[in-house]
Amino acid sequence: MTGRLVVVGTGPGNPDQTTPEALAAIAASHVFFGYGPYLDRLTLRDDQRRVASDNREELSRAKDALHTAASGEKVCVVSGGDPGVFAMAAAICEAIEAGPPAWRSVDLHIVPGVTAMLAVAARAGAPLGHDFCAVSLSDNLKPWTIIEARLRAVASAGFVIALYNPISKARPWQLGTAFAILREVLPWSTPVIFGRAAGRPDESTTVMTLAEADPARADMATCVIIGSPETRVIERENLPPLVYSPRSIGEKP
Repeated sequence: MTGRLVVVGTGPGNPDQTTPEALAAIAASHVFFGYGPYLDRLTLRDDQRRVASDNREELSRAKDALHTAASGEKVCVVSGGDPGVFAMAAAICEAIEAGPPAWRSVDLHIVPGVTAMLAVAARAGAPLGHDFCAVSLSDNLKPWTIIEARLRAVASAGFVIALYNPISKARPWQLGTAFAILREVLPWSTPVIFGRAAGRPDESTTVMTLAEADPARADMATCVIIGSPETRVIERENLPPLVYSPRSIGEKP
């Protein structure tokens, strides 16, 4: 008997940003696997069971979830944000590829969610209004040299850049190094958005120039968005500025 496995994203933290599709998948599941703080966002029934694990145990969590689903259970793997953006959907696929044949028969569904860069962009205006990319600054799963090369490449190509996993206690230097690399390529007047805990009670959004950008403003709850040379800031009296990237290159204000 083969069970069902759904991978959901709960959004950036505001319950209103968890999609109805994700809520329905959660309601229909019996066993939940995820990072503890993400599971804490759920309100589970007595007949639903949670299996919490550390945030660095993604592949082990994926294997446990697939093993449980293959035994006939209705399983839900929980991510924050969107499960396909630096999250559990890729770990599940990786585990299926390397795992036993039975895992390929599991009824798998991946449910999209609101990822951090979308929530932060909405708070700031429309910085993702033109071409953009997302880069994780974590070097846990890839060498830092690749991160540096990608930052230079996308900045040179004119992309708006959303930085995930910008800084942590174990990696206190990487965001500052990333800013230094970007200053080699981009105008120092380029807008930078620090969006922390978007949608949650302790959220904050700060806009400054690349010249002023201070890595100390970020933590692991922060998504940092760096504009392109075309990204503009509209100052507003007694209101936060609006940051947007014009829909066409060369558009005049």
